[in-house]
Amino acid sequence: MRHFGHIAPSVRGDLFFQQPCAFDADAPARVLSAALGATLYSPATRPALADDVIKQAGRGVVSMVLCLEDSIDDSEVAGAEENLVGQFAALDARGGELPLLFIRVREPHQITDLVRRLGDSARLLSGFVLPKFTQERGVPFMEALTKAESDGGRRLFAMPVLESPELLHLETRQEVLQKIAATVDSYRDRVLALRLGVTDFCSAYGLRRPPDMTAYDVRIVGDVIADVVNVLGRADGTGFTITGPVWEYFRLQERMFKPQLRRSPFLEGRAEELRTALIEHDLDGLLREIELDRANGLLGKTCIHPSHVAPVHALSVVSHEEFSDAQDILRPESGGGGVLRSAYTNKMNEVKPHRAWAERTLQRAEVFGVAREDVGFVELLAASLAE
Repeated sequence: MRHFGHIAPSVRGDLFFQQPCAFDADAPARVLSAALGATLYSPATRPALADDVIKQAGRGVVSMVLCLEDSIDDSEVAGAEENLVGQFAALDARGGELPLLFIRVREPHQITDLVRRLGDSARLLSGFVLPKFTQERGVPFMEALTKAESDGGRRLFAMPVLESPELLHLETRQEVLQKIAATVDSYRDRVLALRLGVTDFCSAYGLRRPPDMTAYDVRIVGDVIADVVNVLGRADGTGFTITGPVWEYFRLQERMFKPQLRRSPFLEGRAEELRTALIEHDLDGLLREIELDRANGLLGKTCIHPSHVAPVHALSVVSHEEFSDAQDILRPESGGGGVLRSAYTNKMNEVKPHRAWAERTLQRAEVFGVAREDVGFVELLAASLAE
């Protein structure tokens, strides 16, 4: 699979200076953690789940979470587990390219039990999402994952969700963060990414951000994100990929744009029309939050509606200017430090302070590609929706 792989090769050639790389579920963890992109969540109770997975793969989704936790009622868990087993068997029988598939469980025992019940179709599973992760809750989850990996003979990743009240509360945050850091570090090879449960954070104080505000505008939430990145997202080799929080609103109806988008992948001059339409359909807040995610050190995003996937991916593509700056900073002859004028002549690149940024930018360029000089977010989004 590859990002924007659902777009015709000829169109991709017009959009990209450097194409996104191809990868599969057996790729190195550093590639997969950067490539998660817009991770689409779906309740595990959906009767046509296998069809949904295949449909979303055809629309450019590369990672999905099939949820047994908060998205379903407590009384539905047993039926949802049974449904998952049947749906995985159906996917296995149909074959074809699938997204990276993860299951969000409630309790550790579900991990080993599900891997056993999935049988041969467990080979389609990339790992598990672990809710309300703390040291106390996290260790049993990680032990169960290790056992399931051994029993099944296949690599399985964990994606812990940081969302517990103890992490939010000021008096316990530092201790909880340090213990989480120690736990995930001891299982580093199995932790693909850390996810943020901002909805649970807001719930602890009876809050809900409106569609014109980002998670960073809710100060109590923004402070937690900053502390999580401070402790767990460092660029010194000790950090992890941390993904952006969920966006709850989804009024955008893609079909409203289909007729005009099919006319041309570059909209025939209609870029401003699409920008206006996106803002009018409450995606302006999402776009701003995606930009703030990246500015604050987050990569990828939790999504609960398919209409969010294309904007997340379009804004994840590395611009030609970013790519040019990153390459200049990392040239061997620049290893001694110093200051370079950007090839775009609009900034100074300081080799030593900007090195970590440049390395992360080239990692993102590997999986999301580099846009051509005259291609921006709107063109990438339009091409994604037009397919």
